[in-house]
Amino acid sequence: MIDNREAEERVILVAVRKSDRENTEQSLDELCELASTAGAVTVARVIQNLDNFNPATYIGKGKIDEIKELIIEYDATGIICDDELSPAQMNNLSDALEIKVMDRTLLILDIFAGRANTNEGKIQVELAQLRYRSSRLSGLGNALSRLGGGIGTRGPGETKLEMDRRIIHERIGQLKHELEAVVTHRELTRSQRSRSNIPVVAIVGYTNAGKSTLLNTLTGAGILAENKLFATLDPTTRGLELESGQQILLTDTVGFISKLPHHLVEAFKSTLEEAVYADIILHVVDASNPAMDSQMYVVYDTLEKLGAGDKPIITAFNKIEIAGNKVLKDFKADKTVNISALHGDGLTELKDTIEEVLRESKIYIEKTYSYTEASKISLIRKYGQLISEEYVAEGIEVKAYVPTEIYDKVK
Repeated sequence: MIDNREAEERVILVAVRKSDRENTEQSLDELCELASTAGAVTVARVIQNLDNFNPATYIGKGKIDEIKELIIEYDATGIICDDELSPAQMNNLSDALEIKVMDRTLLILDIFAGRANTNEGKIQVELAQLRYRSSRLSGLGNALSRLGGGIGTRGPGETKLEMDRRIIHERIGQLKHELEAVVTHRELTRSQRSRSNIPVVAIVGYTNAGKSTLLNTLTGAGILAENKLFATLDPTTRGLELESGQQILLTDTVGFISKLPHHLVEAFKSTLEEAVYADIILHVVDASNPAMDSQMYVVYDTLEKLGAGDKPIITAFNKIEIAGNKVLKDFKADKTVNISALHGDGLTELKDTIEEVLRESKIYIEKTYSYTEASKISLIRKYGQLISEEYVAEGIEVKAYVPTEIYDKVK
């Protein structure tokens, strides 16, 4: 247990273990980190074994009584439940404990609210928050008043959200309209990238796996890379030249997390879809994390739900300098590489692996072009990967890899 009386918010974490297979302690470790990211200090943890959540209060009366004693003992200011609560559960718990009650979804939404920097990110977060709240307009009762300030009340909107159905629904409509304009711009950018034929590599992974650090180390992007959950919300795209001269675009994406609220998935769909439109998915894994396997499962499950499960995948096992002698395997990936994004270890192999996977989607061509076919060589230079060209009496001898879509134009 951690106790810090100077903290603004002191919270008790509460979870229900529904089966022996569930790693509830691991999930609470993550919830503790989420709470810390939001500015709270965890003072105690409570786990109850139940076949199903109590429909009225999430946990049973005995545990509620136990939590009452902990609230007094640790001078706690709130509790955070590890699952999304129904409005009735939140209100009933709040009434029973006479304290601020939050759930995992509200906590994650609050963190996202503090992390959004771009206009798109702010729109997406506010939209997710309003959708969460609009489904809870009836049934919350005193739970709302006990939220007060701090965690669970932050948002990117200009004024504090009013819990009025008409106002919220009008604001949701306005935000959806604004987001449509942003999505249109993003789709235009994707279209321009597609026409340029520069391959796109989407960097995905569990939150805090080291995606932003990797992008910074590879490209000098200078984006925020902190040892915090959800340090990066807004996608960043940077160019990178591989050893052969092949140009690629690397796109950093928002981190995935267990029990990612569906309100956020829906609101951030346009951002998450960067993975859907990429040529390669670069899956960054924190190899030092004890929960590595379950985190990888969450990433693959999310990719499947987004419709990106069929993309070529390179898994980069990151933080190998602190991973120890773990056996690192990913049977779902096409290729795997061990790296340290922080120290630069393995990055040459990673870039070579990206190039190798890109080549597998191209056609190798070896041909002597006449001097009158210079336009075909220009196409190869622009869209393909030119390995060598040699001027001989008969013309220009070319060895290259070309995308399948332009092969007929240059063969």
